[in-house]
Amino acid sequence: MLEIRNLKKSFNKTKAVDDISFEVKKGEILGLLGPNGAGKSTTISMIATLLKRDGGEILYKGKDIEKNPKEIQRELGFVPQEIALYPTLSGYENLKFWGKIYGLKGDSLRDKIEEISSIIGIDKRLKDKIEEYSGGMKRRLNIGSALLHNPEIIILDEPTVGIDPQSRKHILDSVKEINKKGSTVIYTSHYMEEVEYLCHRICIMDEGKIIAQGTKNELLQSISAEEKIILEVNNINEEIIDNINKIPYVKNTSTRDNSIIIQKKGNNVDYSEILEAVSNKGGHLTSMDIKKPDLEFVFLALTGRALRD
Repeated sequence: MLEIRNLKKSFNKTKAVDDISFEVKKGEILGLLGPNGAGKSTTISMIATLLKRDGGEILYKGKDIEKNPKEIQRELGFVPQEIALYPTLSGYENLKFWGKIYGLKGDSLRDKIEEISSIIGIDKRLKDKIEEYSGGMKRRLNIGSALLHNPEIIILDEPTVGIDPQSRKHILDSVKEINKKGSTVIYTSHYMEEVEYLCHRICIMDEGKIIAQGTKNELLQSISAEEKIILEVNNINEEIIDNINKIPYVKNTSTRDNSIIIQKKGNNVDYSEILEAVSNKGGHLTSMDIKKPDLEFVFLALTGRALRD
């Protein structure tokens, strides 16, 4: 559906987007994950025809969007980080304004406002002015205003920044609902858990480059990400450590105070041998914490730092 080839964009001497390539498949949610300043917003601004590229190609249904911008513009819903609403108008009046911009009118406009306000969960507050809305409600209406014309592809740029947990969950669930209704979604975020929850495939960006891309499982497999087990044990002794190290799926162990840290091979879910190794040699297990690998782990492995450092 959408293909990005060797895309480049610089501001003065800074390479904001540095020769990146990826594709967006019809019907999927693609996540652009990376820290602030990674180049995510610049990338989607070029896709949305708001910025001109310095090099490379952006093809929508096989056509270059710079040569044929209207091909994507009429089928695109773009939700920027900035709130694009009129504060002195009601929620309904804002949606009506944007609907008319998209060419809707009459019963079709009213029906669409009713449908969209229900999806984003503000149908009971439509008569209230935007200036009376919470930050989360404004962001939800911001999303709604981009959905009125049934866009085939929707781009959301960090839509949950600075909002409360309840609104955040509602936005994430709304994105899933939008996707179920047939829209393809590009979702940018620096929140790993959002991308894990929403996205079918993920491109991890850092310093203008895509450093990894694929499904979550493909990304984890690419760096051999494995579980880590942390045991809190009274009476740690050498026999306990020796017995744990003999277990076939244990790669290595280390100790710290009353903790035993176990690095596993693979992601076997049978922990009984570990528990027996502790109890059979006089140890008393007080807690066990299983650290599953996630996208934060992938980013750390690829860059040497945490995602939001």
